[in-house]
Amino acid sequence: MPPRIRLVYAATTLAVFLIAGIPLLTELTRPRNIWWTPPSMMVPLAQASDRVEIYARGEPLGSIVSSGRLQVVDPQKTSTVKPGDVALRFNNWDRVRAERMSWLLVDAAVCGMMVTLLLLVATGRLAWRNET
Repeated sequence: MPPRIRLVYAATTLAVFLIAGIPLLTELTRPRNIWWTPPSMMVPLAQASDRVEIYARGEPLGSIVSSGRLQVVDPQKTSTVKPGDVALRFNNWDRVRAERMSWLLVDAAVCGMMVTLLLLVATGRLAWRNET
């Protein structure tokens, strides 16, 4: 294979590899705690019933709190927990990961193909036929 054609193939392969590899790299190096609901947007217990149910000794936490049977004991005082005192934060990492998985698999496949092609070009294993 002529050196110019080998250089063109190698440069094109590297460019496609970088285009597919950068999303993979950013996804793998991203911190995992960014998918939690921010503290300022915590969901009250009453509004979170469609996504989560919390039970204590077999009873829903909402009914325990609303009846005044849940208390917080501090060294100085004991106070009853009110329904407005309970809020939830959700970890949405599983949903985000499920949405992104198909694109990440495509990027990984493209990266694998480009590495294989780059190795074939760099070692001169691609056959070159002269035009007649």
